[in-house]
Amino acid sequence: MSQSFKTLQELTITDDFMFGAVMEDPENCRILLERILRTPIDHVEIVSQKNLKFRREFKGVRLDVFAKDDQETRYDVEMQVKKTPTGKRSRYYHSQMDMDALLAGTLYDALPDSYVIFICDYDPFGDGKYQYTFMNRCLENPKLDINDGSHTIILNNKGHNNDEISPELLSFLQFTGKSLKESEEKSDDSYIQQIQNSIRSIKNSRDMGEQYMKYQLVLREQREEGKKEGRKEGIAGVITVMQESNKNKEEILNKIMDIFSLTEDQASEYYSKYSVN
Repeated sequence: MSQSFKTLQELTITDDFMFGAVMEDPENCRILLERILRTPIDHVEIVSQKNLKFRREFKGVRLDVFAKDDQETRYDVEMQVKKTPTGKRSRYYHSQMDMDALLAGTLYDALPDSYVIFICDYDPFGDGKYQYTFMNRCLENPKLDINDGSHTIILNNKGHNNDEISPELLSFLQFTGKSLKESEEKSDDSYIQQIQNSIRSIKNSRDMGEQYMKYQLVLREQREEGKKEGRKEGIAGVITVMQESNKNKEEILNKIMDIFSLTEDQASEYYSKYSVN
């Protein structure tokens, strides 16, 4: 069964495309970072070539928001709905930001601070916290900080420790947990109102509608390619197992024709490609 996509009108801030589009507005991104970090930020620059680009040569569609501020601090912010591990991805994103800085001529000992921020629709650690902050510290003496400038912050809207985060950040996180109908209701928070206005503008934009269609197309192509690769691996696996069980060529061909609905010519081609004999 083919997977259906939401229409642009059905998207909320937790959908990758909408989050990326909303945060392409530097002011939206700046205020969010201020709420997360609890520190004033004069302005941010959205590195647009990192965002909302759907090229077929890319193996993946990334809609995280890549930004830097007036202190050259780098930020990579991603909305995370699927329950997938964030640790190795955080490491990869930090390395990408460092590489960008090095390629731009920055010396390694002058690398800017970097923040990788995941905003999840679930509590990734089940500890009831809205915010989990990670930095590199010494295990033997946790008071010692290696000061490498890398920070990973994982947020979610399923926490219970309301008094441990700012009301402004809590308001945003609660907004990410709302349904489409709830998210359209008037908010008392001026920043949430600003985001709601951005979402309405995006949904009414013909250009953004076209970009969303391209996004859907690339995702469909990637999923179809993934299915094809999975099918090939399945056929190769059956051939290998049957050969290890001393089945002859005719038996193997009949089996993969039956399981994968192949023609005799297709089955023979796969057999020639994956047979170890």
